[in-house]
Amino acid sequence: MTPVLSEQELLDTIRKTVANTQEYLIFESCVTFNKHVFKTNFYQPTKCAISFRMDPKFLPQLEYPTPLFGMFFVVGSEFRGFHLRFRDIARGGIRIVKSRNAEAYSINLRSLFDENYNLANTQQRKNKDIPEGGSKGTILLNPDTQGNPQFAFENYVDALLDVVVVGAREVQDIIVDLYGQQETLFFGPDEGTADYMDWAALHAKKRGVNSWKAFTTASRMTLHQYVLGIYEKLGLDEKTIKMQTGGSDGDLGSNEILISSDKTVGIVDGSGVLYDPAGIDRSELSRLATERKMVNHFDCARLSVAGFRVLVDDTNVKLLDGTVVHSGLKFRNEFHLNSLASADLFVPCGGRPEAIDVGNVHTLLHPNGSARFKYIVEGANLFITQEARLKLEAAGVILFKDASANKGGVASSSLEVLAALAFNDAEFSEYMQVKQGVVPAFCAEYVQSVQEFIEKAARMEFEALWTEGIKSGIPRSILSDSLSLGIVKLNEELQQTSLWGNVQLRKLILTEAFPKLLIDKLGLDTLLKRVPESYVRAIFGCFLASRFVYKYGANPSQFAFFEFLAHICAD
Repeated sequence: MTPVLSEQELLDTIRKTVANTQEYLIFESCVTFNKHVFKTNFYQPTKCAISFRMDPKFLPQLEYPTPLFGMFFVVGSEFRGFHLRFRDIARGGIRIVKSRNAEAYSINLRSLFDENYNLANTQQRKNKDIPEGGSKGTILLNPDTQGNPQFAFENYVDALLDVVVVGAREVQDIIVDLYGQQETLFFGPDEGTADYMDWAALHAKKRGVNSWKAFTTASRMTLHQYVLGIYEKLGLDEKTIKMQTGGSDGDLGSNEILISSDKTVGIVDGSGVLYDPAGIDRSELSRLATERKMVNHFDCARLSVAGFRVLVDDTNVKLLDGTVVHSGLKFRNEFHLNSLASADLFVPCGGRPEAIDVGNVHTLLHPNGSARFKYIVEGANLFITQEARLKLEAAGVILFKDASANKGGVASSSLEVLAALAFNDAEFSEYMQVKQGVVPAFCAEYVQSVQEFIEKAARMEFEALWTEGIKSGIPRSILSDSLSLGIVKLNEELQQTSLWGNVQLRKLILTEAFPKLLIDKLGLDTLLKRVPESYVRAIFGCFLASRFVYKYGANPSQFAFFEFLAHICAD
């Protein structure tokens, strides 16, 4: 039998065997990888893809300053992907990443992990109002499988379940498990996966996931609350001129179209650019949003004489001002930087990360230093880099960044999860499941209460950022992070304090924190029995932390929390 070498002995053997330094670095990376594998389905004969649950401690702190709690790496014949989370209980969407050509695939491949990490980190700050921490999943399609994202998604989910749920296959599971702890994953929709959530939940049930009802959720957005907040503070009506990326086919873009009544002059989506300085026909735009169709389905007869549509496959298109668009794809990718894309309000609801960065932000400024947009409410995650945000704010733009403006979806998902954990299967079927198009009365009421909760949380954060921004002069892009990190840190600390042991205070807080409809239907005692204690602790902590920080700021006085608790007990 070949003796098992220690790590150092193995490295020494590799060093003596390889021909050069490059070969050594490759094998050294393999040793590092194997050393940090907690769980894998590599030896499972019936797997759809290979999955690894990694110990993320090997990541350099300088490049990834906020430590991950969990890291999954999945490789299939159609894709490769990651799932990263910052807490044991975490929530975030799964994103499909497509590549239009080989060059784009190469770029996406190199940046995939960093993009995933940054998206999850943004999600961690977004999730400050809910019990779950931040997570995110990415699936990069191989160049030859761009047309079949659902197959890749299904294999990705199944491979993850291999290392989360053991023993649910007909063939005996052969799973290496050096972690030895049960894990629960929660997924949500993101770019390209909204239509696959029901399948994932039912597949999780088939694979034996106890919390299958909460495995995936839908998404609702509150981006428009920040738009309305700006209008209210500045005494504006909702007839401003707006530019929007992310079109009528997406969750965020379609919602923004349907609930707004502004004059939208530009829409950029996956199919191309739609522009009309006279205002894009609202009824036709609403039709597309209702049907979730891109601007390539827009009836161009509804455009004014100055309007145009340029699709990504178009070439050598001549615009009215004489400009020739040689590449529709390039025109689409850069239209938000084009001088035509000028408006009072810019709402990015979609687009690739870092679409506006320190290298191109100058294109959004006039020669006199003023900005082409007065207000920016950033819905798309990481659409603008932090350096670019600060330059825009310095130029006078009122800007609310992604972690604040687009948190409604995760709040909605969290409350859906809570209902799924609270009801048993029979109750969930009766009260929450839509059957043959009929929505149960309780479900309809619950959806309305969720929307009210989301709007209230968005308004609290908006008021805190607006007030503190005026008071301190600190850019809101920085204040947003300060508030988010303050809430996350305080939440984690509160869960470990003696406050949790104060039963009377605990029940008082949870009575406010749990949705009233759930308490009325099941009672607090039943909820506390059914919902895992770790989840209830997180509800307790995030409720106290978010409301305290929104009221007193990220750097309150040392006596502020005592005053805060006194007010809660008095009320």
